[in-house]
Amino acid sequence: MQVITSKENEIIKHIKKLSEKKYRDEKRQYIIEGIKMLEEAIQENAQIEEIVLCEESVKEIPKELISKIEKYKCIYVAEKIYKTLTQVVNPQEIIAIIKKKEKTEVKYDEDIIVVLDDIQDPGNLGTILRTVDSIGLKQIIVSKGTADVYNPKVVRSTMGAIFRVNVIEVEDVKKVVKEMKQNQYKLVVTSLQTKNEIYDIDYNKKIIVMGNEANGVSQEIQDMADEKVKIPMLGKTESLNVSIATGVVLYEYVRQKIRKG
Repeated sequence: MQVITSKENEIIKHIKKLSEKKYRDEKRQYIIEGIKMLEEAIQENAQIEEIVLCEESVKEIPKELISKIEKYKCIYVAEKIYKTLTQVVNPQEIIAIIKKKEKTEVKYDEDIIVVLDDIQDPGNLGTILRTVDSIGLKQIIVSKGTADVYNPKVVRSTMGAIFRVNVIEVEDVKKVVKEMKQNQYKLVVTSLQTKNEIYDIDYNKKIIVMGNEANGVSQEIQDMADEKVKIPMLGKTESLNVSIATGVVLYEYVRQKIRKG
Protein backbone atom coordinates (compact mmCIF):
# COMPACT_ATOMS: atom_id res chain seq x y z
CA MET A 1 0.00 0.00 0.00
CA GLN A 2 1.55 3.27 -1.12
CA VAL A 3 0.99 6.14 1.32
CA ILE A 4 1.21 9.80 0.36
CA THR A 5 3.30 11.71 2.92
CA SER A 6 3.97 14.98 1.10
CA LYS A 7 1.64 17.96 0.96
CA GLU A 8 3.26 18.84 -2.39
CA ASN A 9 1.77 15.74 -4.01
CA GLU A 10 -0.36 16.72 -7.01
CA ILE A 11 -3.39 14.73 -5.79
CA ILE A 12 -3.23 16.51 -2.43
CA LYS A 13 -3.03 19.89 -4.15
CA HIS A 14 -6.00 18.95 -6.34
CA ILE A 15 -8.18 18.00 -3.36
CA LYS A 16 -7.31 21.21 -1.53
CA LYS A 17 -8.21 23.32 -4.55
CA LEU A 18 -11.63 21.69 -4.71
CA SER A 19 -12.53 23.90 -1.75
CA GLU A 20 -12.68 26.76 -4.29
CA LYS A 21 -15.88 27.20 -6.30
CA LYS A 22 -14.06 28.31 -9.45
CA TYR A 23 -11.91 25.18 -9.42
CA ARG A 24 -14.91 22.92 -8.70
CA ASP A 25 -16.71 24.44 -11.67
CA GLU A 26 -13.67 24.01 -13.90
CA LYS A 27 -13.08 20.37 -12.97
CA ARG A 28 -16.77 19.53 -12.48
CA GLN A 29 -15.90 17.77 -9.24
CA TYR A 30 -16.61 18.20 -5.55
CA ILE A 31 -15.67 16.42 -2.34
CA ILE A 32 -17.65 14.55 0.28
CA GLU A 33 -16.48 13.50 3.73
CA GLY A 34 -17.42 10.73 6.11
CA ILE A 35 -18.61 7.15 6.07
CA LYS A 36 -22.33 7.96 5.86
CA MET A 37 -21.90 10.28 2.87
CA LEU A 38 -19.73 7.76 1.06
CA GLU A 39 -22.27 5.00 1.67
CA GLU A 40 -24.99 7.27 0.27
CA ALA A 41 -22.86 8.03 -2.79
CA ILE A 42 -22.31 4.33 -3.47
CA GLN A 43 -25.98 3.50 -2.96
CA GLU A 44 -27.10 6.26 -5.33
CA ASN A 45 -24.52 5.35 -7.97
CA ALA A 46 -22.78 8.70 -7.81
CA GLN A 47 -19.73 8.94 -10.05
CA ILE A 48 -16.94 8.41 -7.50
CA GLU A 49 -13.61 9.31 -9.05
CA GLU A 50 -11.24 8.75 -6.13
CA ILE A 51 -11.45 7.78 -2.46
CA VAL A 52 -8.91 9.15 -0.01
CA LEU A 53 -8.32 7.27 3.24
CA CYS A 54 -6.23 8.18 6.26
CA GLU A 55 -3.69 5.38 6.67
CA GLU A 56 -3.92 5.33 10.46
CA SER A 57 -7.73 5.14 10.48
CA VAL A 58 -8.46 2.47 7.87
CA LYS A 59 -9.01 -0.12 10.61
CA GLU A 60 -11.91 1.98 11.98
CA ILE A 61 -13.87 1.82 8.71
CA PRO A 62 -16.55 -0.91 8.67
CA LYS A 63 -15.48 -4.04 6.79
CA GLU A 64 -18.66 -3.93 4.72
CA LEU A 65 -17.68 -0.49 3.39
CA ILE A 66 -14.10 -1.54 2.74
CA SER A 67 -15.37 -4.36 0.54
CA LYS A 68 -17.57 -1.90 -1.40
CA ILE A 69 -14.84 0.65 -2.07
CA GLU A 70 -12.30 -1.85 -3.36
CA LYS A 71 -13.59 -1.39 -6.91
CA TYR A 72 -12.82 2.34 -6.80
CA LYS A 73 -9.47 4.09 -7.05
CA CYS A 74 -8.29 4.42 -3.43
CA ILE A 75 -5.51 6.69 -2.20
CA TYR A 76 -3.93 6.40 1.22
CA VAL A 77 -2.45 9.40 2.98
CA ALA A 78 -0.58 9.94 6.24
CA GLU A 79 -2.63 11.40 9.09
CA LYS A 80 -0.77 14.70 9.12
CA ILE A 81 -1.58 15.13 5.42
CA TYR A 82 -5.20 14.10 5.84
CA LYS A 83 -5.73 16.78 8.48
CA THR A 84 -4.80 19.43 5.91
CA LEU A 85 -7.59 18.21 3.61
CA THR A 86 -10.58 17.98 5.92
CA GLN A 87 -12.88 20.81 6.94
CA VAL A 88 -14.63 18.76 9.61
CA VAL A 89 -13.80 19.23 13.31
CA ASN A 90 -14.05 15.51 14.13
CA PRO A 91 -13.48 13.85 10.74
CA GLN A 92 -14.19 10.19 10.02
CA GLU A 93 -11.04 10.28 7.92
CA ILE A 94 -12.42 9.26 4.56
CA ILE A 95 -12.91 11.63 1.61
CA ALA A 96 -14.21 11.01 -1.89
CA ILE A 97 -14.00 13.06 -5.06
CA ILE A 98 -17.33 13.03 -6.89
CA LYS A 99 -18.05 14.00 -10.48
CA LYS A 100 -20.86 16.51 -10.82
CA LYS A 101 -24.02 15.39 -12.58
CA GLU A 102 -24.59 16.48 -16.14
CA LYS A 103 -26.76 19.56 -16.48
CA THR A 104 -30.44 18.80 -16.98
CA GLU A 105 -33.53 20.70 -18.09
CA VAL A 106 -36.50 21.46 -15.89
CA LYS A 107 -39.00 18.58 -15.85
CA TYR A 108 -42.73 19.12 -15.59
CA ASP A 109 -43.80 15.80 -14.13
CA GLU A 110 -44.06 16.74 -10.43
CA ASP A 111 -46.83 18.46 -8.48
CA ILE A 112 -44.63 21.32 -7.35
CA ILE A 113 -41.35 22.88 -8.41
CA VAL A 114 -39.24 24.60 -5.77
CA VAL A 115 -37.23 27.66 -6.80
CA LEU A 116 -34.63 29.38 -4.61
CA ASP A 117 -34.11 33.09 -5.23
CA ASP A 118 -30.61 34.03 -4.01
CA ILE A 119 -30.41 31.93 -0.84
CA GLN A 120 -27.05 32.86 0.67
CA ASP A 121 -26.38 30.67 3.68
CA PRO A 122 -24.85 27.26 2.86
CA GLY A 123 -26.52 25.65 5.87
CA ASN A 124 -29.93 26.89 4.74
CA LEU A 125 -29.36 25.63 1.20
CA GLY A 126 -28.27 22.19 2.36
CA THR A 127 -31.22 21.89 4.73
CA ILE A 128 -33.66 22.89 1.98
CA LEU A 129 -32.22 20.25 -0.35
CA ARG A 130 -32.65 17.67 2.39
CA THR A 131 -36.27 18.76 2.87
CA VAL A 132 -36.99 18.64 -0.86
CA ASP A 133 -35.56 15.12 -0.94
CA SER A 134 -37.65 14.10 2.08
CA ILE A 135 -40.90 14.87 0.27
CA GLY A 136 -39.90 12.95 -2.84
CA LEU A 137 -39.09 15.76 -5.26
CA LYS A 138 -36.31 15.08 -7.75
CA GLN A 139 -35.33 18.60 -8.74
CA ILE A 140 -34.83 22.11 -7.41
CA ILE A 141 -34.17 25.33 -9.32
CA VAL A 142 -31.63 27.81 -7.94
CA SER A 143 -30.73 31.29 -9.10
CA LYS A 144 -27.15 32.06 -10.08
CA GLY A 145 -26.92 34.23 -6.95
CA THR A 146 -27.72 31.31 -4.65
CA ALA A 147 -24.88 29.75 -2.64
CA ASP A 148 -22.93 27.04 -4.45
CA VAL A 149 -24.59 23.68 -3.87
CA TYR A 150 -21.18 21.97 -4.01
CA ASN A 151 -19.76 24.06 -1.18
CA PRO A 152 -18.50 21.48 1.37
CA LYS A 153 -20.80 22.86 4.08
CA VAL A 154 -23.83 22.56 1.78
CA VAL A 155 -22.84 19.04 0.76
CA ARG A 156 -22.52 17.92 4.38
CA SER A 157 -25.84 19.42 5.44
CA THR A 158 -27.74 17.70 2.60
CA MET A 159 -27.04 14.35 4.33
CA GLY A 160 -26.97 12.58 0.96
CA ALA A 161 -29.84 14.45 -0.71
CA ILE A 162 -27.35 15.98 -3.13
CA PHE A 163 -27.10 12.59 -4.85
CA ARG A 164 -30.87 12.32 -5.37
CA VAL A 165 -32.02 15.86 -6.17
CA ASN A 166 -31.10 17.49 -9.48
CA VAL A 167 -30.00 21.06 -8.78
CA ILE A 168 -30.62 23.23 -11.84
CA GLU A 169 -28.84 26.60 -11.72
CA VAL A 170 -30.39 29.27 -13.91
CA GLU A 171 -29.12 32.64 -15.06
CA ASP A 172 -32.52 34.32 -15.18
CA VAL A 173 -35.14 33.19 -12.65
CA LYS A 174 -37.81 35.43 -14.17
CA LYS A 175 -37.36 33.85 -17.61
CA VAL A 176 -37.48 30.31 -16.22
CA VAL A 177 -40.59 31.06 -14.16
CA LYS A 178 -42.30 32.36 -17.31
CA GLU A 179 -41.48 29.09 -19.07
CA MET A 180 -42.90 27.12 -16.15
CA LYS A 181 -46.09 29.14 -16.25
CA GLN A 182 -46.38 28.33 -19.95
CA ASN A 183 -46.37 24.67 -18.86
CA GLN A 184 -49.55 25.26 -16.79
CA TYR A 185 -47.82 25.86 -13.45
CA LYS A 186 -48.90 28.73 -11.22
CA LEU A 187 -46.48 30.83 -9.20
CA VAL A 188 -46.77 30.98 -5.40
CA VAL A 189 -44.66 33.28 -3.22
CA THR A 190 -44.64 33.88 0.50
CA SER A 191 -45.56 37.39 1.55
CA LEU A 192 -46.79 39.28 4.59
CA GLN A 193 -48.95 41.38 2.29
CA THR A 194 -51.81 38.89 1.99
CA LYS A 195 -54.62 37.39 4.02
CA ASN A 196 -54.17 33.95 2.44
CA GLU A 197 -52.35 31.36 4.50
CA ILE A 198 -50.36 28.39 3.23
CA TYR A 199 -53.37 26.19 4.06
CA ASP A 200 -55.67 28.08 1.69
CA ILE A 201 -54.26 26.95 -1.65
CA ASP A 202 -54.12 23.67 -3.52
CA TYR A 203 -50.56 22.46 -4.11
CA ASN A 204 -51.01 21.09 -7.59
CA LYS A 205 -48.98 22.41 -10.52
CA LYS A 206 -47.40 25.09 -8.39
CA ILE A 207 -44.04 26.87 -8.45
CA ILE A 208 -42.92 27.61 -4.89
CA VAL A 209 -40.35 30.41 -4.74
CA MET A 210 -38.40 30.97 -1.53
CA GLY A 211 -36.38 34.15 -1.24
CA ASN A 212 -33.17 35.60 0.10
CA GLU A 213 -32.67 35.54 3.88
CA ALA A 214 -32.54 39.33 4.21
CA ASN A 215 -34.72 40.57 1.36
CA GLY A 216 -37.15 37.76 0.63
CA VAL A 217 -38.41 37.04 -2.88
CA SER A 218 -37.33 39.70 -5.36
CA GLN A 219 -39.97 42.24 -6.33
CA GLU A 220 -39.97 41.27 -10.00
CA ILE A 221 -40.80 37.67 -9.06
CA GLN A 222 -43.46 38.81 -6.58
CA ASP A 223 -45.06 40.85 -9.36
CA MET A 224 -45.45 37.64 -11.40
CA ALA A 225 -47.16 35.72 -8.58
CA ASP A 226 -50.52 34.06 -9.18
CA GLU A 227 -50.97 33.53 -5.44
CA LYS A 228 -49.36 34.94 -2.31
CA VAL A 229 -49.45 33.13 1.00
CA LYS A 230 -48.15 33.60 4.50
CA ILE A 231 -47.26 31.28 7.35
CA PRO A 232 -49.50 32.09 10.33
CA MET A 233 -47.61 32.78 13.55
CA LEU A 234 -49.06 33.13 17.03
CA GLY A 235 -46.05 34.68 18.74
CA LYS A 236 -44.31 38.02 18.27
CA THR A 237 -41.73 36.79 15.77
CA GLU A 238 -42.57 38.15 12.33
CA SER A 239 -40.52 35.81 10.17
CA LEU A 240 -38.88 32.39 10.13
CA ASN A 241 -35.51 31.17 8.97
CA VAL A 242 -35.87 30.42 5.24
CA SER A 243 -35.04 26.71 5.58
CA ILE A 244 -37.68 26.31 8.30
CA ALA A 245 -40.20 28.33 6.30
CA THR A 246 -39.55 26.12 3.27
CA GLY A 247 -40.15 23.03 5.37
CA VAL A 248 -43.44 24.40 6.74
CA VAL A 249 -44.73 25.20 3.23
CA LEU A 250 -43.61 21.92 1.69
CA TYR A 251 -45.11 19.82 4.44
CA GLU A 252 -48.46 21.46 3.87
CA TYR A 253 -48.11 20.04 0.36
CA VAL A 254 -47.35 16.64 1.91
CA ARG A 255 -50.38 16.89 4.20
CA GLN A 256 -52.66 17.63 1.26
CA LYS A 257 -51.15 14.85 -0.82
CA ILE A 258 -51.67 12.28 1.95
CA ARG A 259 -55.20 13.51 2.52
CA LYS A 260 -56.00 13.08 -1.18
CA GLY A 261 -54.64 9.54 -0.99
